[in-house]
Amino acid sequence: MTPNEPPRLTDRTALTRNRARVRKEALFLHDMAAEDVQDRLSMVNRSFTTPAIVTGHPEAWTGLPGLENARIVADDPVLDLTEASHDLVIHAMSLHWADDPIGQIIQCRRALKPDGLFLAILPGGQSLNELRAALAQAESQVTGGLSPRVAPMAEIRDLGALLQRSGLALPVADGHPFTATYATPLHLMRELRAMGEANALDARLRRPTRREVLTRAAEIYVQAFGTEDGRVPATFELITLTGWAPDDSQPQPLRPGSAKSRLADALNAREVPLKD
Repeated sequence: MTPNEPPRLTDRTALTRNRARVRKEALFLHDMAAEDVQDRLSMVNRSFTTPAIVTGHPEAWTGLPGLENARIVADDPVLDLTEASHDLVIHAMSLHWADDPIGQIIQCRRALKPDGLFLAILPGGQSLNELRAALAQAESQVTGGLSPRVAPMAEIRDLGALLQRSGLALPVADGHPFTATYATPLHLMRELRAMGEANALDARLRRPTRREVLTRAAEIYVQAFGTEDGRVPATFELITLTGWAPDDSQPQPLRPGSAKSRLADALNAREVPLKD
């Protein structure tokens, strides 16, 4: 790694291997994400004629209603996008595995035509907090140490800052957490594997996890988070980012001091000077 390269988060070979094991019926997060994207696009008073979708899961994002003509682009470090060639770029459920997320967003912005829309959806920082806690406690108890096991997903505030840094106009970041339940923690882990979301961190241990760690993690999970009906909850959070390629037609902020009327007059209120 050279001084100008970002730290390597993901082992791309392992990620590709994990994605090759995906079972389409396990991609419920992608189904929810695609529905959210389509809802948001339906509220934009515009028809998109040259969309592109950046994703590591083409099986979940190809042929979506309203986006049948979208070009599917792999989420490689260097995206196969041509500058100023798309009026819509969607980064779909892959940004959390990027070594350089700001670089990915900037590449998408450059691929947009003026006033084109960038939309990203990805798992957020609240996702799998129960599993993280149980695995960390179990590994600490059994081995006396900790190793990276779940991708460090970003918080909504940090992702909003990335939009601003990328040069997109009118940036907005929002998200919502929700809960799914499973028969046991091991059922959750198996579903994550079927989603292609197994551990692909570059700093992970390169040997199988000890059975004692998984068994203890399942016990801790049930004790700390188990429900009265005997199931266990798992929190997921989907964060959506939107921004527009800059264009002169967009609303522009006024220059400070250029206002021609006072807020106090508009509110019919008495203005009270602040003390020094």
